[in-house]
Amino acid sequence: MLEDRILKSSRLVLLAQSDGCCVYQMKNGTGDGTMTVYDIFPGVMLAYNDYHMENCFSEFQTAEDLLCIDHCREGRLEYPSKDAAYSYVESGDLKIDRRLKHTGHFSFPLSHYHGITVSFQLSEAARALPEEFRDFPVDLYGIQRKFCAGSNPMVLHGAPSIDHIFDELYAVPEKIKRAYFKIKVLELLLYLDALELPKSREERPYFYKSQVEKIKSMRALMAEHPERHYTMEELSARFNIPLTPMKSCFKSVYGSPISTYMRVFRMNRAAVLLRQERGTGIAEIAGRIGYDSPSKFAAAFKDVIGKTPLEYRRNLR
Repeated sequence: MLEDRILKSSRLVLLAQSDGCCVYQMKNGTGDGTMTVYDIFPGVMLAYNDYHMENCFSEFQTAEDLLCIDHCREGRLEYPSKDAAYSYVESGDLKIDRRLKHTGHFSFPLSHYHGITVSFQLSEAARALPEEFRDFPVDLYGIQRKFCAGSNPMVLHGAPSIDHIFDELYAVPEKIKRAYFKIKVLELLLYLDALELPKSREERPYFYKSQVEKIKSMRALMAEHPERHYTMEELSARFNIPLTPMKSCFKSVYGSPISTYMRVFRMNRAAVLLRQERGTGIAEIAGRIGYDSPSKFAAAFKDVIGKTPLEYRRNLR
């Protein structure tokens, strides 16, 4: 089975197994993740991916002819796109590839990733699907040629109806899961078969490893000192990266501009302090994340968290 081959070539540990469903876990020093895999048809599986970690290592290698479709619901995924360069998958994206470059370190810049993978072992699936559906209209090999002409993944951003197809898969009643999965796999294949790709498709920007490492070091510095408000010029000089590439690379890695990212980061850090240090005054917590004005802190906290710091603390159990 395809799941067995994945287990043998990765660092996943089998946690549980029932009829047609396996749950795997991956752990390292940055967190853990689970992958819940369902057999749909021979050669076809659907997996829910839930990772709460900064990165993971994959040893996956295959000589088989695969077509893998990844939908990102939340979080971000960094993947190698060219030699010593990276690109990013974000919420709502569809990544389609043959798993030819699926060995090595994969990073989750926001420390979490949630999504679905639909995988086809083509020789098996191409035989099975016409037996399941009379007059099955989709050529799996044709879809592979359409989206995976090269060795690099194709990422579809903002493709119409993608969210409709996948959103319904995240809340399926247990008793209808198997039948519903079959319908959704067919719907996905029909959609991809009919989707017209633009003749001059804009490639997702990529960034060299040296740039990405600087950006990650920059983020680590700001996270370690949330009380400091570094200027863009200070960061640019400190990490020896020009302003425009610095801003562009940071947004691609972390999904938002530097100032926006740090504002949300500071408010989440403040929420942790409000929970863990009940006896510490709100003004002191504001100062520890870089706000001299408690009123400005309260406004920012409400904008990000949805409640004032006082309301948030009062609602804690």
